[in-house]
Amino acid sequence: MTRDELIDAARNAAANAHAPYSRFGVGAALLMSDGSVVTGCNFENASYGLSLCAETVALAKANSDGRLRDVVEVAVIGGALVDGGLTGSAPVSPCGRCRQVLNEAAQLGRRDPLIHCAAAERGAVATYRLSELLPHAFGPADLGLG
Repeated sequence: MTRDELIDAARNAAANAHAPYSRFGVGAALLMSDGSVVTGCNFENASYGLSLCAETVALAKANSDGRLRDVVEVAVIGGALVDGGLTGSAPVSPCGRCRQVLNEAAQLGRRDPLIHCAAAERGAVATYRLSELLPHAFGPADLGLG
């Protein structure tokens, strides 16, 4: 699967975002070790604090299938929800909480996945290793696990 195909999977997931409060939709797509893709979108809640990020939703889906260790690459896309679509020219990157949750999967799988951060409007993509986005991360290895 190409980077652009993974980003398109994240874009398709963002179309299902439940973001009535922020009006900012986010989609995430996880490339798994067998070539399959797991997606997620943000899911807001009126209490705000109980909202779920797209990356967390995708990782929870992977985990529920027993595949948390199989994540090899991630695409994230987001933007303002306007007329049923996303808009925005700046690449969106995982928030700090999502970086930490991604690190959990990465350490358990002994990987340093590529994270493709894409803009809603096609074109702008910034790609990083997770270790670049979350240097000196704390995770399972620090507890003697994974």
